[in-house]
Amino acid sequence: MTATSTGSDAILLQADGPVALLTLNRPAARNAIDDDMRAELMAALDHVARTDSIKALVITGAGKGFCAGGDVKSMQARLAVPQGEVALNGWRRQQRTHHAVAMLHALPKPTIAAVNGAATGLGCDIALCCDFIIASDAARFAMSYILRGLIPDGGGMYFLPRRVGLSRAKELIFSGRTVESEEALRLGMIDRITAAETLLADARAWAEELGRGAPAALALSKTILDQSFELSVEQVFAMGSQAQAICYSSREHQESVAAFLEGVAQRRAAKAKGDAA
Repeated sequence: MTATSTGSDAILLQADGPVALLTLNRPAARNAIDDDMRAELMAALDHVARTDSIKALVITGAGKGFCAGGDVKSMQARLAVPQGEVALNGWRRQQRTHHAVAMLHALPKPTIAAVNGAATGLGCDIALCCDFIIASDAARFAMSYILRGLIPDGGGMYFLPRRVGLSRAKELIFSGRTVESEEALRLGMIDRITAAETLLADARAWAEELGRGAPAALALSKTILDQSFELSVEQVFAMGSQAQAICYSSREHQESVAAFLEGVAQRRAAKAKGDAA
């Protein structure tokens, strides 16, 4: 396993064969995300996107929790600036947060959130923006923004309705209530539950399975699927035609076709030899 430094070690990135493990690493703060950690997260995601040997990503949290959301100290600092600067500073921070979440959501490789404990606020959004969520039996989720007088600002208002439906998403966001892993699975908020002691092993095995496909085909399929709810069928067909043209020229497609035809030729030759005998 190789590790990649991202700065202050608030984000740990380790490559284990084709699967990278990204760990939110501020356990004393329940892995709450501050400005520095967000910058490290973006650097780590950029590295994963650019590294061809990495085929899939698992993201988890250090310690007992996944991510407690935004760091409260950062919230205090935001409110402490002169009144006339609160809105602009908040807007700038929002832009950086949105960029980090968008990078994870659009990563051209399969992503799995391995949720080991509490995923609240922005932490819940980060899990939801991954392709899949596997949770331990100790995991719990909460769209807790309303309890701080805020709206979900990390993509939850986009990702959650696509998993659980609009009415249920409203109920979870308006109440800010905590959802245990069993209920989250019933609602479709998450995809799998496993034991805490096997969470990372199970997540890695699943990520390796998902990342075995041709990289170009995976990336292009993911890009189109992530937009399909907003597109017409004609637009999906058009994007699919363009993507398929790219796949036709890929090394993986050409090698697969050649191997298939070689196998057919070998089977025919063997059959002919048997008939002649």
